[in-house]
Amino acid sequence: MNILVFGKDGQLGKAFQEQLQHALFQRGNTIRFVGRNECDLSDVSQITNLLNSFKPQLLINTAAYTAVDKAETESDLAFAINTKAPEVMAKYAASHGATLLHFSTDYVFDGSKRGLYTELDRTNPLSVYGKSKEVGERAMLNAFFDNSPGQFAILRASWVYGDGGNFIRTILRLAKERTSLQVIDDQYGVPTSATWLAEVGCYLTIDGEKPRQFTSGIYHATPLGETNWYSLASLVVQSALDAGQQLQVSPTAISPIPASGYPLPAPRPMNSRLSTNKLQIELERLGLVSKLLHWNTTWDEQVTAYVKQLSKN
Repeated sequence: MNILVFGKDGQLGKAFQEQLQHALFQRGNTIRFVGRNECDLSDVSQITNLLNSFKPQLLINTAAYTAVDKAETESDLAFAINTKAPEVMAKYAASHGATLLHFSTDYVFDGSKRGLYTELDRTNPLSVYGKSKEVGERAMLNAFFDNSPGQFAILRASWVYGDGGNFIRTILRLAKERTSLQVIDDQYGVPTSATWLAEVGCYLTIDGEKPRQFTSGIYHATPLGETNWYSLASLVVQSALDAGQQLQVSPTAISPIPASGYPLPAPRPMNSRLSTNKLQIELERLGLVSKLLHWNTTWDEQVTAYVKQLSKN
């Protein structure tokens, strides 16, 4: 099976490279990773030429325009990468009977709901970035609408972190430079490990030397639990101190502030908590839950392990 992974240079792309090195996925498969240098996702012709030449049976799109604030002034680029590029991939998969795995975001919601968001809840993005991802989702759904022989999964995640720039690394850097920090405490969500997300994606879509047959659709994919940015920052600092890192900040030197006290160009959803019941049911139906090493670990367990690993580097 030919497997094509877009976005090899991002946090999620790097996590997929690590996951797909396992013998379970290597055997009988030809895997190609592409980044910006190999394919400019703002250029439809480059995407089309790559798809037609490599002829993937499985497409994994980890690439995205994720500069949330810059997107407010770079909307054309955001929509090219987050909307048009996935649409091209979806049309290819739909017409060639291929499988497409794509990743979306909690930013498709406005965050006004009190409880957990389900896949059936109405989308209402607040930012250009969120809108570009939401329109991209709809374009992909439309591509598979007419009894396509292909299949697709769109996994929505929140607060992703991995090998690259992210909130956790920023907090650790600031904790070494400053004696106190202020962090927002009224925006809620779930930190999602890129490693965890890639593991889920690989098992969901790959069955040996062929694509796994799953139920096409949108799924929410985040670890167990929930938190806010302030609590996350406090855990990160404490975990780093426990791992022996030398910091100027302790958890008691972190002050909670409302989101209104830290205005940004692009508004963020206040509630990014996503229900993962649909994904849980699908993984159980496929007999995959027992195979996923980290499925039942909570977000704080994963963050603590991540910080501990960073402390060794």
